[in-house]
Amino acid sequence: MYIEVNALEKEVAQDALRIVFTMPKGTATTNKDSFGQRLIALRRERDMTQVQLAKAANITQRAISYYETGGGSPPGPAVAQLAQALKVTADELLGIQAKPREASKFERVTSDPEKQRQWKRFQRITLLPQRDQRAVIRLINSLTGVVGTEAHD
Repeated sequence: MYIEVNALEKEVAQDALRIVFTMPKGTATTNKDSFGQRLIALRRERDMTQVQLAKAANITQRAISYYETGGGSPPGPAVAQLAQALKVTADELLGIQAKPREASKFERVTSDPEKQRQWKRFQRITLLPQRDQRAVIRLINSLTGVVGTEAHD
């Protein structure tokens, strides 16, 4: 079986394929899950500047800026260095699998309303005179069984 296609039909078909496979420019920078966005978020979570991250990962600050602005993705060895410097897995950095984050002690305390109230009461101790503060700490230590130098930690 033979199908004859004229030149105009061929051109239309090729254009249709180009439309399907052509990605608009800037897609990587507008994607919220892009490598650059993850890199920025992880760096900021660790209170690091681009310069600090570059030094820790043994790459240039210019490269960090390039990756963060969506200019491109780093080669494999640079991904490993960045992941090590940020103390995350390469998978997490690449967006393959996010590592579950354990809540900090502060988050655990502030998430429970009763613990929040206790913490606020405890903080009021700092408003007492020094002598009364020591008395309250001794009382707490005697109730909790803490003795000696451990009481000050």
